[in-house]
Amino acid sequence: MLLNKKVRAYLELTFAMAIVGSSVVVGKLLIASFPVFLGAGLRFAIASVILIPVLFVNEKGIPSLTRTDWLFLFLQTLTGVFLFSVFLLYGLKFTTAAESGIITSTTPAVLGVISFLFLKERLTWYKGIGIALTLLGILALNLTGTATSFERGSHPLLGNFLIFGAVIGEALFTIFRKMASEKVTPLAGTTLMSILGFFMFLPFAIFEAQTFVFAHTTMTDWLNIVYYGVVVTVIAFMLWFRGLSKVPASTAAVFTGVWPVSAVLLSYIILKEPFVPSHLLGIACVLLGISFITREPFQTRNRQVMMSEEM
Repeated sequence: MLLNKKVRAYLELTFAMAIVGSSVVVGKLLIASFPVFLGAGLRFAIASVILIPVLFVNEKGIPSLTRTDWLFLFLQTLTGVFLFSVFLLYGLKFTTAAESGIITSTTPAVLGVISFLFLKERLTWYKGIGIALTLLGILALNLTGTATSFERGSHPLLGNFLIFGAVIGEALFTIFRKMASEKVTPLAGTTLMSILGFFMFLPFAIFEAQTFVFAHTTMTDWLNIVYYGVVVTVIAFMLWFRGLSKVPASTAAVFTGVWPVSAVLLSYIILKEPFVPSHLLGIACVLLGISFITREPFQTRNRQVMMSEEM
């Protein structure tokens, strides 16, 4: 029974990260049909419509929150929802989905740097090596390979820079999540951030909608919006937190490595993006870096268990 529980958790975490990887590919398709702010606004409108009744059914409504709680929710939404989406979608205009997926997977390394610089967390050798490897992976994407500008995107350096801005936004989101009150459950937090995100995008979405010709959109274009709102925002979240509730956070972190693999493979299969040797080198460095960053907690926990047994 215990094995089945763990296997189920691993499958949930794997599928969650596979969906997150697919969001990069779908985002590339989305910006080909919709303006950035309008597309993102529609995504969070759909997610909010689904999450609000789910929250009321499961948790009987919105929890009582203080001003500090709302402040951290606002900061999480601003960095991890609004800025992340804007940088990611605009970045996808100039670079490939494959390279975008690899760069966004460097979030654990960026999080380690931010925690060291601003939260004064200890930077261990494991984290230092992991950060160095992920940075090497980014350099591999930008300084190696022989892809043409068409293959890599119209302005790959600009696009990759914007994607890295999305990574910083996601890392800051995680920092603010750590600082937030525990009474804000994952479901409540995601629902409220979807609502706040919708209102952040709303004025820009209305502006873009005034000149957007909705009659030119196809059923496929709308299915991309629905997929982004339902599968990426709602289902991936539910799978991730279901799996996270059954295994340690350090174990779950390892599964973030599925993210770039999913993004790269789907970019080849769905978008027909060409294979570039630097992709293989970049993703290898990033995955190895993640393994170093997530290995250290296991070592620390083992030492603590041994010390408690000796006492």
